[in-house]
Amino acid sequence: MRRHRSGHTPAQHFRSAYLEHFGEHRRERQFISTGGFFLTFALTRGITHSIRAGKGPFHNIGGKGGPHIHHMTFGIVGNLIIGYLWVLQLGTAERPSRRLSRITSFVFGAGAALTLDEFALWLNLEDDYWDAKGRESIDAVVLFGTLLLLGALGGGVLGKFAKRLIAER
Repeated sequence: MRRHRSGHTPAQHFRSAYLEHFGEHRRERQFISTGGFFLTFALTRGITHSIRAGKGPFHNIGGKGGPHIHHMTFGIVGNLIIGYLWVLQLGTAERPSRRLSRITSFVFGAGAALTLDEFALWLNLEDDYWDAKGRESIDAVVLFGTLLLLGALGGGVLGKFAKRLIAER
């Protein structure tokens, strides 16, 4: 592996920069949940398009003639589990396990993506994923994704700005 003048590899430099930038634990959790959200949304859309086209190894979940299990079900169950773990304060703090914190943050983002990708279904109580009303799901993903991005990328600046405004009053 190639080393720089400092004697560190690019991977060591990246790790150092990552730890410096995400020294504040909450900021890393925001970043990971945002990544989990957008990655899961992109994968879910890709898989649903492949199922609809009849290509690839993926198929609808549910037996023939049985009920179709929508992917929002997995998002809801996932977020219920994560919510319960966070109520128990498991995965919310760096100690005892930063790994658990990272996993629960990712799963939260993934669950939110699976749920909001079918927002139009739970809003209209109709399976309108491929209809014009299905666009409401994309709108919900864009709105929530924007909120996540603002928190992950601008949360530190916005938080400091808000604290200064409050301190001046």
